[in-house]
Amino acid sequence: MRWQVCPTSVTWSSGARPIADVRAVAGIRYRLSRAGDLSTLVAPPYDVISETELSRYRSLSPFNVVHVTRPGTDYERAGRTFEEWEHEGILQADEPSMYLHEVAFNGRRRRDLIAALRLQPYEDRVVLPHERTHRGPKEDRLALMRATHVSLEPLWFVYEGRVSGLQQITEVVSRRSPAVQFHGPESTEHRLWTITDRAIQAAVHAAFEGMPVLIADGHHRYETALAYAEEVGGPPDAASRFTLALLTDIDDPGLEVLPTHRVLKAGVAVTGGEDAPSLEATLAGLHGRVAAGVYHDHRFQVLPLEGNVAVVELHEQVIDNILGKRNPEDFLLYTRDAGEAVRWVDEGVGVGAFFLDAPDPRQVLKLAQEGKTLPQKSTYFYPKPPSGMVFLRLDANRRI
Repeated sequence: MRWQVCPTSVTWSSGARPIADVRAVAGIRYRLSRAGDLSTLVAPPYDVISETELSRYRSLSPFNVVHVTRPGTDYERAGRTFEEWEHEGILQADEPSMYLHEVAFNGRRRRDLIAALRLQPYEDRVVLPHERTHRGPKEDRLALMRATHVSLEPLWFVYEGRVSGLQQITEVVSRRSPAVQFHGPESTEHRLWTITDRAIQAAVHAAFEGMPVLIADGHHRYETALAYAEEVGGPPDAASRFTLALLTDIDDPGLEVLPTHRVLKAGVAVTGGEDAPSLEATLAGLHGRVAAGVYHDHRFQVLPLEGNVAVVELHEQVIDNILGKRNPEDFLLYTRDAGEAVRWVDEGVGVGAFFLDAPDPRQVLKLAQEGKTLPQKSTYFYPKPPSGMVFLRLDANRRI
């Protein structure tokens, strides 16, 4: 098994142990008396919005966040739009705050903290990646960041907070009245609290000093933020040295990770699997096993794999062997809908589909702590935090 390994050497010249630096931020939020219902202003993260959905979100409000997160290639227009919203009072700055976010979905609930997180290179082993990235999305987001000078969407991180005291803090804050409630994408319900108490902020800051954080969603955007910080510079405490972060306890019962299935556009059929009567039986046959489901020629199979992590073994033992030296990203389609993967094969879009079970987030964290990364689209943390709740100005001349 060939892992892609991240460097693990610590590079701080001072010799101090790097820590996760989580701080309160003068977040910028919509002034609802001017902008309207927050339900019409938020949207999913930029990279999961289809063109059809994009048109719908644009039509919800002239102030919907997609007008700045998805401007096409007119990045300068996005920058002007954000400045106009500030000048017209559509947006307003809070006093230094952290935020508690709660999302309810499918009878479940998840709580997250929103704050500023210091940007640190992966070599420091404080911010841990778990997926490989490609150049294209980073170029797009960097151009947008240069034009707006704003962290427009929170990057999503998970942490292991079992003994940190953070769960007790979020429980206390959630007993208060929220600052705002709103409907979100995919029939989700949201509440947001502001945390202005400096003692609570200090407790949160101290709790994170002893733990690394894992990127759940936003690898491209994190690397883009690092590149932007290097470009604009600023003293160590400058806002440009931070990113807006949404942080979730890995043990939160509402943290859900969905599998992403693969459809191969070209190649040869896979043999050697165990026949399964249906898609449902195939998916059920993956639970608790290192295995992948396979569909081709109107047949379902469960393919046992050797190793520890199904998505890695699928790529190493099957997909890479089929494609040889060809780039898998040129021959793979991805979907969270297993039925859609079957339809794509039946319609001739692909020659075969591969199904995966939901990954274990603790296993993902463990591998990331060992410096190992997974193939692209190995995880889909759900539900995604909506964009538009809080923004952060990346001013190199303003301290956080």
